[in-house]
Amino acid sequence: MSIASICCFKSCFEGTGFSLKPVPVKVGERICLDECHKGPDVLLIKNCMRLCGAGGALCTAPLVQNKSYFEVKLQQAGVWGVGLATRNADLTIAPGGNDPETWVISSEGNIRHNATILHQNVMTPKEGDIIGVTYDHIELNFHLNGKCLEKPVSGIRGTVYPVLFVDDGAVLDFIPQDFIETQPSGFETIMLEKSLL
Repeated sequence: MSIASICCFKSCFEGTGFSLKPVPVKVGERICLDECHKGPDVLLIKNCMRLCGAGGALCTAPLVQNKSYFEVKLQQAGVWGVGLATRNADLTIAPGGNDPETWVISSEGNIRHNATILHQNVMTPKEGDIIGVTYDHIELNFHLNGKCLEKPVSGIRGTVYPVLFVDDGAVLDFIPQDFIETQPSGFETIMLEKSLL
């Protein structure tokens, strides 16, 4: 059963006494960038962990647990964005944050949402840097090389997924586990949602 089917069934079972809770990923179930939810000019390589081309791609799993963390490594500079998005996001134009369905930090160092800069010049990223993302269903926070940027974004609604955007030669690596930086206290790797019937 696909993640999309599980999310669809989730709304059917809410309030009926059935429990839906995140469980750790098992061998054979991969959290990676999603071939089915990417822009038409995006190329996913290295087992769907590296993004290049032009546009964006969602992760295969939504952020369902209370406190989620993932990392992205900037392999090659260009135009890029990293953050969260719903399945309704526009994945055709980098750096993202141009619609009400995406919340990203961009290559210019700005945090963007709905074509608005929420926080300006919060970092100066360079090749090799690690962008960390924490989300606790109240605040989205970004980290650069293990240091929190202290520019939270709140008001995010709905089911959200990690999202990466690239253009102009940028290359990003998605790191959902086995992190390079120290994982922030209390935050966990992305987990798959399963029904416990």
